[in-house]
Amino acid sequence: MLNKHIRTNLSTNNIVNTNVINNFSKLKLSLFVLPAFLLITIVLFLYQHDSLSVYKYIEIQKNCFFYLNSKLSQYPNALFNLNQFGDEIVFLSFLSIFVLYAPKIWESLISASLVSLIFASVLKKIFAVPRAAEVFDNHSFVILGKALTGNNSLPSGHSITVFTMLTVLLFGFMPKKLGYKILWSIFIVITGLFFAFARVGVGAHYPLDVIIGSIIGYISGLLGIFINEKYNVWTWINNKKYYPIFVLFFLICCISLINKIMNENLIVFYLSLTSLSVSLYKIINVYLKK
Repeated sequence: MLNKHIRTNLSTNNIVNTNVINNFSKLKLSLFVLPAFLLITIVLFLYQHDSLSVYKYIEIQKNCFFYLNSKLSQYPNALFNLNQFGDEIVFLSFLSIFVLYAPKIWESLISASLVSLIFASVLKKIFAVPRAAEVFDNHSFVILGKALTGNNSLPSGHSITVFTMLTVLLFGFMPKKLGYKILWSIFIVITGLFFAFARVGVGAHYPLDVIIGSIIGYISGLLGIFINEKYNVWTWINNKKYYPIFVLFFLICCISLINKIMNENLIVFYLSLTSLSVSLYKIINVYLKK
């Protein structure tokens, strides 16, 4: 009976992973047209308003930043929790179960995360836009948590991380029917924007920082999928003999999350730790029964 249950689970896992593989194989390079169009539109908007310089870029969205910050900061608990999804350890904890059920997702996530890391590091240095706390009087807007300073505001790294991972999920689990595709896409985009604009609410980023970061995250997610489709660097993830690597990685993440709970005690950390613990148990269980 137990063996039958295991075989049923493995069969289900194969179906889920096969669907993800099929979805990724159908993706076209034309998907880059929309993000390219959006980025060009933003650049043209800034150019028309003579706002391509650093401080004019800040000035043109100053009022919008103050307005959104004042409105969103009224929900500090929600913002504190939403902001944690920009931490890869937290986000990946919720996706940890896919190591078993859809390893193809993790293959693309790793490639996409590396791409997003490069984008974030390079672009922040190129643009060198000072943070709001560096430019404005800190009493003129709401700062939740630690006041972030320095010249690394554009693009928002949190937004890049969130949309990188959501983009992989978007296309990996894309439904077949058009109506469901539209609903799924809208759900993913709205969810991502909630996470992204939380950065404005805590006073860490300007609106265009998170919008541009979200677009770059989308591009990173797509690039991660295409890179993985072409080179298949991470196919070993689907091999059970390598599960101890994930067990070790997840254990390290659990320790990190426990430390976060001790320092900040946010509900998102408890949820991510629970998700990670369940995944850890299942992976160990499958590995021992190989």
